[in-house]
Amino acid sequence: MAATGQIALTVVMGVFLLAVATFLARIEDWRSYTPLTGGGYGYAEPTGQAHEEKPAGIIRWLTTVDHKDIGLLYGTYGIIAFAWGGIAVLLMRAELAGAELDFMSGNLYNGLLTTHGITMLFLFGTPIIAAFANYFIPLLIGADDMAFPRINAIAFWLLPPAAMLIWLGFPLAMLGFNVEPAQSSWTMYTPISAERGLSSNPEILNPGMDFMLLGLHLSGVSATMGAINFIATIFTERGDDVGWPDLDIFSWTMLTQSGLILFAFPLLGSALLMLLFDRNFGTTFFAAEGGGPLLWQHLFWFFGHPEVYILVLPPMGLVSLILPRFSGRKLFGFKFIVYSTLAIGVLSFGVWAHHMFATGIDPRLRASFMAVSMAIAIPSAVKVFNWITTMWNGRLRMTAPMLFCIGFVSNFIIGGVTGVFLAAIPVDLVLHDTYYVVGHFHYIVMGAIAVAGFAGIYYWFPIYTGRMYQKTLAHMHFWLTMIGTNVTFFAMLFLGYGGMPRRYATYLPQFATWHQVATAGAFIMGIGQLIFVWNIVQSWLEGPHAPADPWKLGEDNMLSKEWTWFEKKQETALTDGGEQADGSRTSSDE
Repeated sequence: MAATGQIALTVVMGVFLLAVATFLARIEDWRSYTPLTGGGYGYAEPTGQAHEEKPAGIIRWLTTVDHKDIGLLYGTYGIIAFAWGGIAVLLMRAELAGAELDFMSGNLYNGLLTTHGITMLFLFGTPIIAAFANYFIPLLIGADDMAFPRINAIAFWLLPPAAMLIWLGFPLAMLGFNVEPAQSSWTMYTPISAERGLSSNPEILNPGMDFMLLGLHLSGVSATMGAINFIATIFTERGDDVGWPDLDIFSWTMLTQSGLILFAFPLLGSALLMLLFDRNFGTTFFAAEGGGPLLWQHLFWFFGHPEVYILVLPPMGLVSLILPRFSGRKLFGFKFIVYSTLAIGVLSFGVWAHHMFATGIDPRLRASFMAVSMAIAIPSAVKVFNWITTMWNGRLRMTAPMLFCIGFVSNFIIGGVTGVFLAAIPVDLVLHDTYYVVGHFHYIVMGAIAVAGFAGIYYWFPIYTGRMYQKTLAHMHFWLTMIGTNVTFFAMLFLGYGGMPRRYATYLPQFATWHQVATAGAFIMGIGQLIFVWNIVQSWLEGPHAPADPWKLGEDNMLSKEWTWFEKKQETALTDGGEQADGSRTSSDE
């Protein structure tokens, strides 16, 4: 009976998705929206249709196709996902403060481990990048809006149900249903992810894993739709004065990222469908008697390693855009940063098997993957040297965005160097599946990607809120984040050198000290993020009004198109009877 219900649920979900796709395909004009105020400068060809004004209240946010509104929706969604993933990891670190299980079961720990990884990568990392890209790429390239505004909105609204499905196992388990959250870790290795029963009672089917797989599939569809939109927008909607040589570095990184998504995410979607079929219809794609469990690893990591660059390339673009503004000089070696971005995009599809050095694959294949894995460090190093050279002899201004850019460079160097060691086969065979890998990966994901995101949030805060944040709280956020990041993840590197395996809720007493250090660092980071949320919310509501050039970029001739748009917006508000911003009350973070 339970099996019949499981199959019925899967069929209903498939029919629903097919019905949605059919409905969307019947819509004739995907480009029938032009926002009232316009995102750009009117260079792109008008569609001939426009709303006279936006509806008020919640209806505006549910029906908007304005790229700026959708960017804010993505950002809000990303921050909520960041909070969920952060709370999950703080619970895990609290449990790991002691060597034994103290206040949670092993199953709950595994569930938190899984939801933390998937949330941070798929529900925070990709959407928070889409938030910046949706809001600012049309402004940066002089476009009225995204190429396909309605597809843009649909891509976002696929994400809330994706998050609900991914997280659904937790509330259902708390309510007493025979459901457990997925416990496979974010990599979902078979045969663990193919097991259909509850961990407490294998005879009872557990749909929690299926919910998560369906949610991941939805998030992948969303990312793919967004990637198509960004490519079309950058190719076809640029202003007349924005040729390829004039395209900003953030748009270059988003264009490369979107290309990676087009090749990587469909493969993940196919693998997820095969796993769903194995779980519900008796196929043997990843069973020992069929394709074998290693097939999943090949398919997953062919997506998974480009996914790392899908997440890190746009933050590199943010840093390359913001850091020169507070160095008082143009980005050093702009063309080399563009070329290195494209090189990373190409090479990222040739390194996936370095995650599988310990699986017994042919040594000749391992050697080739080791070579490419080391080679991909070269274009990343080019960027680092260019950032440092940009700052060299510059007129540095240590604003919050600049501090986070420098923090990004610092953490990225540590995360990159530790990754080069893992690319060497002999070292990887010793450190594989230890906390060293966790420390390396988190130096990139939290230490670099999230830190660059904070730089973007503070840098463009005046544009999307019209106000300034509190400088002191922003600097507190930076220092707590940097101290917490390095304390936590350096401790993990030492745990890995000591042989501590990852993904365990208990450990030998000899590892207790470094685990406690890592837990202390995690809570320092957590306090920093609370300060961040308070600063953003309070400043958005009550902060001083921002002047037209809050960072004084005009003094160095560094004003870019989005700040010109912001200045025109303020002039329009004054013409319509708005209040002039009081420059004396602004926190310019000088």
